[in-house]
Amino acid sequence: MMWQPLRLVAQGSQQVYRCGNAYTNQPEPSQRCTPLTQANVTVIEGTKVQASAPNHSPSTTRVDPSEQSQRDAQAKLVLESELQKAQTRQAELLSEWQQGEPQRRADEAKQAAKYQARVEQLRQSLERGQADIAGLERELARLRANPNGVKP
Repeated sequence: MMWQPLRLVAQGSQQVYRCGNAYTNQPEPSQRCTPLTQANVTVIEGTKVQASAPNHSPSTTRVDPSEQSQRDAQAKLVLESELQKAQTRQAELLSEWQQGEPQRRADEAKQAAKYQARVEQLRQSLERGQADIAGLERELARLRANPNGVKP
């Protein structure tokens, strides 16, 4: 019965084109496509999909509790380090910000637009830094609330 699909393709009215290494029945005008004669078209039936591999869900794979506590301790150290960096950067930005009126630089003395752009950039950096600090503090609080590594 395999010859029937082949016969249907051969009898079909659609023209098949070869465009480089690709075959299509809808060639792009920009491609150099050559029409094929119906005798050159061969349809090969695809292979069957093999059975899928066993499902390893995260719930079946357990990590040793001591290894998990080491991972949590390392994550806590990284978060604390990042928090310290973010707080230091935030303090630097706040000192430069000076209540929304940073000191003008030499090149900004006569260019109000340039000064306003820097003020806006500082404001956005302060907001972004505050959001980063809040996120790091949330993560640290989550780690402190779950010392055993069990997710809520």
